[in-house]
Amino acid sequence: MTKALIVGGGIAGLTAALRLHALGIDVEVFEAAAEIRELGVGINLQPNAVKELTNLGLGERLAGIGVPMHELAYYNKHGQQIWTEPRGLKAGYLWPQFGINRGRFQGLLLQAVRERLGDDRVHSSHYFDRLTQDATGVTAEFLDAKGGKPIGSYRGDILIGADGIHSAVRRFFYPEEAQPRFAGQIMWRGVTDASSFLDGQTMFMAGHKQQKVVFYPMSGEAMRNGSAEINFVAEDSVDPDKPMPREEWNRVCSIDEVAPRFENWAYDWCDVPGIIRGAKEIYVFPKVDRDRIPQWTFGRVTMIGDAAHAMHPAGSSGASQAIVDVRALAVSFVTEADPVRAIALYEKLRLEEVYSLVSLNRDKMGPEWVMVMAEERAPNGFKHIRDVIPADELQRIADDYKRAAGFYPTDVNALDPRVDVDPR
Repeated sequence: MTKALIVGGGIAGLTAALRLHALGIDVEVFEAAAEIRELGVGINLQPNAVKELTNLGLGERLAGIGVPMHELAYYNKHGQQIWTEPRGLKAGYLWPQFGINRGRFQGLLLQAVRERLGDDRVHSSHYFDRLTQDATGVTAEFLDAKGGKPIGSYRGDILIGADGIHSAVRRFFYPEEAQPRFAGQIMWRGVTDASSFLDGQTMFMAGHKQQKVVFYPMSGEAMRNGSAEINFVAEDSVDPDKPMPREEWNRVCSIDEVAPRFENWAYDWCDVPGIIRGAKEIYVFPKVDRDRIPQWTFGRVTMIGDAAHAMHPAGSSGASQAIVDVRALAVSFVTEADPVRAIALYEKLRLEEVYSLVSLNRDKMGPEWVMVMAEERAPNGFKHIRDVIPADELQRIADDYKRAAGFYPTDVNALDPRVDVDPR
């Protein structure tokens, strides 16, 4: 039986563990944190990611904790609508798009891993230190994340680095690589319990390149109870020459650090500053991504998710792309019996495709570029958006991004009988 060592117990690593286990591969997961906790605020899971999670038998659990998105809308800073389109099932996908709490989602994955693989297959406090490989396998050595002392070595046929934007596995192969690339913008993330906005199942973005907000509901339980748990991201530009703030998912800041920046963004359909001021806590994080590296795969070792291709969160693509990586791994393993050839095929399937998306998110804000266009062409607002941006141009931008990110409806709905379960 093939054995896989997975470094990282986040979304990418846990999803990979479930998928490889389903393919009959022996899997062990190694996480540097002393405890895998339900950290983070909201994320969106696009239909191409939900497709893979449904293949893993997690569709009903996702529906229990997430909110199926019906619509995506873009507005200018004045609250005037630029573009709107149906999403998920409303757009003809066979799978929904979910707004979901990242921590609850990670907890769902961890529970499934423990149920299916066993508690003894998940190792916490294991910080990756180094590896060696030979003709028959790969050996990984780990340190105790607290004390820094050797905690054990493990051997497998392959190793998958899924340990995030500061990946120790990536650093092993690229020790001279620079720090993540700072975009000169800060993201404030928060969660507010409030009345729903619009239809209660809409994700909206408002603003432009220098300043914007992203709002969406993310609790299925709250939605069923007639209320909303609203996830928000507020972005603003800062001096890019100043030192980048430290990157910590749980660094809390004062509400007064962010709310005044959006004080005039109160719309008759959503009170943006009011929701920001109602947050339970606000977490601050620099907007960063990673530059391209020549390869992810080195013999018996490869990388997935942010370890391979950390990107700006434009288009709600980051977490979904990690899960799409896992699907590519599945296709590779059912195509190639040899695990080394399988992970080489995985890289061939994904590297160029995903780096095109990284560049698109960095240079054009993904599909959010329509907000930049509206600000440049009509900074004081407009009477009719068609006078500013033609409808066919808006449609083209939306469709081109779906193709780049791998969730154009006909492509997602196509089934590969080797790895897919028909949800109908």
